[in-house]
Amino acid sequence: MLRRASRVNCRGAVLLAACVGLWGSLLASTPARADFRVCNSTQNLVGVAIGYRTGSGWVSEGWWHIEKSSCKTLIEGPLESRYYYIYAEDAARGGRWEGPTQMCIALTEFKIAGTNDCFARGFQRAGFQEYDTREQENWMVDLTDGPEGGAALTGAGGTQ
Repeated sequence: MLRRASRVNCRGAVLLAACVGLWGSLLASTPARADFRVCNSTQNLVGVAIGYRTGSGWVSEGWWHIEKSSCKTLIEGPLESRYYYIYAEDAARGGRWEGPTQMCIALTEFKIAGTNDCFARGFQRAGFQEYDTREQENWMVDLTDGPEGGAALTGAGGTQ
């Protein structure tokens, strides 16, 4: 009886080792996730726009609606630019996450080439905050409530 139990354990160990080996090879063949994500750590819905430079010039696009306490991927795959720019608005309170870099936005979903003559082309201007990703493949920005209801942006990169 003791002998039979050790055979079962041995077979189980072989099966377990085979499963672990298969799982490990599947994980090794899965590429690391690379993207640009924005997380909303507030208690309100936010609208987010992103700006970046391409080979043919500047582009701004939006809106991503991000529910409270959740994240969305704005750019999927390895990041191609070093610098990305974020502008966001709190849908409930009207607060903004902004910066000094002026780009074009629209009231509804948009993808706009160029940053000049926004008003003449029927768009609005907004100040975007710059993020230096230091050429990492992925990046995350966290939108939080700042002191006294103000807005705060934080960015973090690295592989996950």
